[in-house]
Parts: sequence; structure tokens; C-alpha cells
Amino acid sequence: MTGPLGGRPRASSREVIAEAACELFLERGYADTSVADIAARAGVSRSSFFNYFTSKSAILWADLDARIDDLEDRIGASTTLPGIDDALQALGRGFAPGTLALALAHAEAMRAEEELVHGGAVRAARIARSVSAALRRAGHDPLVADVAGAADAGAVIASITAWTRAGAGRIRLEPLLARALAQAGRARIGAAGPAA
Repeated sequence: MTGPLGGRPRASSREVIAEAACELFLERGYADTSVADIAARAGVSRSSFFNYFTSKSAILWADLDARIDDLEDRIGASTTLPGIDDALQALGRGFAPGTLALALAHAEAMRAEEELVHGGAVRAARIARSVSAALRRAGHDPLVADVAGAADAGAVIASITAWTRAGAGRIRLEPLLARALAQAGRARIGAAGPAA
């Protein structure tokens, strides 16, 4: 679908809302921007806003949240280390710069540091719970599973942050994520083996 003059396709309402929100976050700051402000800038009603996003925070995290949903589905079906590793690696495949990368790159200007710390912790907790549950189902010691889950979650968040600092879009996230997961010590789970 192209625009009225045959040029670039029209942006969806979701994209228009996200763009309006990011503009306002840069102009006014995250905390000083309301959902009503975003809806007005985007030219949609408040109820239309909530058809696309559950909150203004969800605008920043939507892309990662969708990938974590997918991770939870993939990891929920796996009880092997290769399956868990593949699910974690899939999280980074084709990850494109979006609102999260913009917010991370301009956190100070958006005055969004607190939201990014809080939101990052929430997403890390979701990842950690999924990995830990899969490792427990595979018979691993609960403590080792919890530590591995936390380490993997930290690796995901750290790699997204490093990717943004390196210029999201100039490099791919996948190699950074692979390196971060290796640093998280995945091999030690295999060496530890299932709980006795």
C-alpha cells in the first residue's frame, strides 16, 4: 500500500503512535509525556492508543516483548540445552533498531533512564524465569538453573545495550548476543549435569 502520491507506504497507526511518542519523549521527557499527549500528537483517540499499546512504557519495549513472548514459547517446548540455546539465539535474529534502541541511545535526552532500568529488569526477570524453568524440567539443580537463567537474561540485556552503543543498525545483534551468552557461562550447565 503506497501513500496518496505513490511514494512511501503509509505508516500504520502503531508506527505513527510510536514515532509521536519518541518525538515527545525527546522534547518533554518520558515522565512529562502522557498517553493523552501521545494520542493527540499521533492524531488518534486514547482508545485507539490502547488498541496498539497497553501503556506508554509498552511503546519502548514492544519489539523486545514480542521476542520474549516467542522465547517463552520456544523454550517452553524444550528440555535440552541445545534447544534452550537456540531459543535464546533466536531472540537476536533479525532484531532491528526501533523504539528501544532509540531510547537506549537517547536515554538522557528523553530522561528515560529510570524507565529503562525498571523495564529492563522486568524483561530480564521474564527471560530468567523461562530459562530456569526449562533447565529445571531438564533435571538441573534448581540453584544452578536459577543462576544460569539470571546470567542468560543479563547477557540478553547487556548485548542489546552494547548493540545500541555500537550503533544499532550498523552491526547485527546476533554476534554480540552469542558472545554475551558464552560469557554467561552456558558450558558450566552442561558440565554440572542434571541434579542427582
